Amino acid sequence: MQNYINQERVEPLKREAALRVKDYKEIYEIFKNNEASLQADRCIQCGDPYCHNKCPLHNFIPFWLKSVSETNFDLAFKLSNQTNPFPEITGRICPQDRLCEGDCTLNEGHGAITIGSIETFISENGFKKGLKPEFPGIKTDKKVAIIGSGPAGISAATYLLRAGIAVDMYEKAKRPGGLLTYGIPNFKLEKEVVFRRFEWMKEGGLNLILNSEVGKDIPFSTLEEKYDAIFIAIGAEESKKANIPNEDKKGVLVAIDFLKNIQQKLFNEEYNRDYLVKGKDVIVIGGGDTAMDCLRTSVREGAKSVTCLYRRDGANMPGSKKEYRNAIEEGVEFVFNVSPKEILINSDGEVIGIEMQKTRLSQKDESGRERVEIIKGSEFKVKADIIIFALGFNNHNPSFINECAIKRDKWGAIITDTNRQTNVKGIYAGGDCFRGSDLAVTAAADGKIAAEAIIKSLLK
Repeated sequence: MQNYINQERVEPLKREAALRVKDYKEIYEIFKNNEASLQADRCIQCGDPYCHNKCPLHNFIPFWLKSVSETNFDLAFKLSNQTNPFPEITGRICPQDRLCEGDCTLNEGHGAITIGSIETFISENGFKKGLKPEFPGIKTDKKVAIIGSGPAGISAATYLLRAGIAVDMYEKAKRPGGLLTYGIPNFKLEKEVVFRRFEWMKEGGLNLILNSEVGKDIPFSTLEEKYDAIFIAIGAEESKKANIPNEDKKGVLVAIDFLKNIQQKLFNEEYNRDYLVKGKDVIVIGGGDTAMDCLRTSVREGAKSVTCLYRRDGANMPGSKKEYRNAIEEGVEFVFNVSPKEILINSDGEVIGIEMQKTRLSQKDESGRERVEIIKGSEFKVKADIIIFALGFNNHNPSFINECAIKRDKWGAIITDTNRQTNVKGIYAGGDCFRGSDLAVTAAADGKIAAEAIIKSLLK
């Protein structure tokens, strides 16, 4: 270990931009055995590992890095899967530069350990050898309902099944995975990776019920009568807009609907053709990972031009720097320090562009982040056929939330205690419906916390 002096940080090879924009396949290659071992051997095995502490799941990162450096790949697989319900997914989609790798001791001067890529290698190498997640089978008479099959739901189901508790998972869509399936593009996460995980959970006893919306196809009261506990993992699916004139016109889209419809098209499911952008000038408003997903998807969909407009500078973009670099390589143009003022339309009500205002960063707010200040008289116009808002998500609350008197905060998020239990005994919640729009890994952490609390309650 500690070979960081002789071995520099190396990231996995990725396909050339000119080739990868022609399809939706993942762009990164998986490390080979020797590549993963060499990169893991750079770890200095900190006594107080910042990477472990910064990870929402508190993964045993230094331990499986050491195992990989010693080519003990089977042990690395067990360690990786012990704390993480889907390491092959987090390795691909987590913004490691903001989490584990961002807090790596070697980050300053030597380059952080390529933790995410090694995490992906551990899983895929293990799967190739026939290893897979272990479940003991259903060993109790307890049964839990999970509403939603996204990251929080998958996580809760994983840990409940490991405890031998039966799980029925209700999903309103045709396919499981939530935003992992319909919100994250294939070039970051091919869907076979998600569906493979569900097959293993079904082998472990999961009863997956698709095309079933709780509160519509099945009453919530039925779940209360039938199950020993309920975990709500419905996400936050209402996209925010900018509250500017004409944003309700045709040609103005929101991120999640755009990404979902494109994925439905790729699945050969029914989709809305209003979301097709081929041959059009596309503007995306926002600077997070969802904005990057919309930009890179628009390129692959054959847009004439693709431009990102963001109100802060590049250094303050909330998205992953890796995704930002990938978007630039794929031909996306970025314009910083600008804020939307009005959607421009023609006499037929069709979008023809957007009026923007220049901004500058001023004094810091309570969180320590610099405020955005509009520069008066700085308006300018940008031509566009399609405008996509990628400004985050609001909580949506199905009727059953009110019917069972579950408390929510002023933003509509479900309120829970530290165990993710709501004010109604036996009903838990986690993921974006609890914390607001956030990461898959934080949703996974919520599902894990809730599952542990449910297990303790039911098996005491």
